[in-house]
Amino acid sequence: MLLGVNIDHIATLRNARGGVDPDVITAARICKDMGVASITTHLREDRRHIKDSDVEAIRMLPKTRLNLEMAMTDEMQDIALHLRPHAVCIVPEKRQELTTEGGLDVAGQLERAVAFVKPLVERGIEVSMFIDPDINQVSASYKTGAQFIELHTGRYSEDYGTEREEASFQSLKEAAAFAQTLGLKVNAGHGLNYENVKRMHEIPDLVELNIGHSIIARAVFVGLPQAVKEMKDLAEGKLNE
Repeated sequence: MLLGVNIDHIATLRNARGGVDPDVITAARICKDMGVASITTHLREDRRHIKDSDVEAIRMLPKTRLNLEMAMTDEMQDIALHLRPHAVCIVPEKRQELTTEGGLDVAGQLERAVAFVKPLVERGIEVSMFIDPDINQVSASYKTGAQFIELHTGRYSEDYGTEREEASFQSLKEAAAFAQTLGLKVNAGHGLNYENVKRMHEIPDLVELNIGHSIIARAVFVGLPQAVKEMKDLAEGKLNE
């Protein structure tokens, strides 16, 4: 599996003091130099961490694949069509949430989702729908014309190590298998860390894991290059190295 690194919380630290450190672009360069597949940023409507200028600067970095997480709003669509990131991941967004709390309800707003995805795909942007591991949401995501889904692994991550772990994991596995029968490519992310990420290898043909918080938290103690390397090795199945 490939690893995409979400660097939102580098911006969270920067914004805490209102200055320029730690520098988001330096973090993106370090991740790129460590061989990650993509740099993920979530441009929230309230701009609580990543700013427009961050996204623009990352987009201009040579040989860097930008995965832009964004809400399904006209403003975000306009930004994506202008910047043309390599990929976008459409996520739900609530102003008061600390982090994304669940998957996008694609089935409940399918007409809107189809209209939203179409111009992005026409501009050559890969589109992923960030959804819970639910068959109805997978089916709806396929109908939008998106090429990818990203399975929300938050429930599995919360249940890891408990009696609920297996049921949560099987939901992910079944949703991924069904999506692949439709021709959708499957990514996964949210709440994954250096322990629970290992089971992702039990899901056949996952393309990419998008992980942020646990890597940035680990980087506080060992540095960003080492934290990225450790997670990249896990994603690639180098469990015993």
